[in-house]
Amino acid sequence: MKIGVLTSSRADYGIYLPLLERIKKDGFFAMEIIAFGSHFSTEHGYTFNEIEKDRYQVIHQLKTITQEDTEEGIVKSYGHTILEFAGFWKCNKYDLVFCLGDRYEMSAAVQAGIPFGVKFAHLHGGETTLGAIDNIYRHQITLASGLHFTSTIPNKKKVSLITGSGENVYAVGSLSLNNILKFKAVDKNLFYSSFYIPQGDFALVTFHPETVSVHENKGYIVEMAGALKTISETLNLVITMPNADTLGSSYRDAIYELKRGCPTRIILVENFGKTNYFSAMHYARVLIGNTSSGIIEAASFKKFVVDVGNRQKGRAHSKNVLHANFTKADILEKSYEALRLGEYNGENIYFKKNVTNKILKVLKNIL
Repeated sequence: MKIGVLTSSRADYGIYLPLLERIKKDGFFAMEIIAFGSHFSTEHGYTFNEIEKDRYQVIHQLKTITQEDTEEGIVKSYGHTILEFAGFWKCNKYDLVFCLGDRYEMSAAVQAGIPFGVKFAHLHGGETTLGAIDNIYRHQITLASGLHFTSTIPNKKKVSLITGSGENVYAVGSLSLNNILKFKAVDKNLFYSSFYIPQGDFALVTFHPETVSVHENKGYIVEMAGALKTISETLNLVITMPNADTLGSSYRDAIYELKRGCPTRIILVENFGKTNYFSAMHYARVLIGNTSSGIIEAASFKKFVVDVGNRQKGRAHSKNVLHANFTKADILEKSYEALRLGEYNGENIYFKKNVTNKILKVLKNIL
């Protein structure tokens, strides 16, 4: 069976990894990686290098992203991605193509495949993020796909409502947590030294723009910067940089300015890679920001999360998540509360065992 895998960013590639490793070892499949989007952006760490290191037999490269992150720039990137994939789908045929999540680049690649009858399998459909236009892109991808692997049973039900059918929809759990029970963090001293993190406690921080309320981001940036500056006076901050979203560069500029004002206590990381990012969660005292990893994965590392604003609003979460309004005062209040709570010992609603086994079993049975 010939399988294609669409990957447009560091985020989806890290989630895919357990599945890619299994497919690569299974002689039933012939797999090709289709890399595009921010993988080729030097500003976002040129993460295509990570794909090359994993030595797949076939890796397609499509240069699709523009450097402009205004609303017009995002539209141009979307259109350019569709044009690039028009030629790609014409020349490349697969029994099935995996797509994941809700990024605009992923939506564009999938929409381009519709006239060619490309058979898509969508991972992480049925979720809700009211503060991001990704919510719309996710449902577009769902409608274009004929096979679905959701992270929870409620998300399975939502996919069934969107598509009008419960057929070929499977609740398998979050793929990124597939091997979490066997995960071992990188040695602490090695991890700290590799990323120049000062010894001591740190908060793991990731802020992305709110792409529904685009024009409110300027105010949000001020509130974010004020809160992080105050927190950095008592706790080191390890900040992973924003995605290629509308006004992402404005968040970056504010974070760089924070770093200049407090160079020893604020550490900026463009791309950890999955093992190092999970190690960062393992060693962090708390997570602060508005990234999906705080919702989906942090509970498995026994971490409380301060989820800021509306970007992840509507997404189901475990009891480790504290919601904060996008104000300095509320971010500080919830951050200090999370620190007081210490270690989270509840369940992670996104965890299920043997996710990759379930997916491969479905593929072999129905295809």
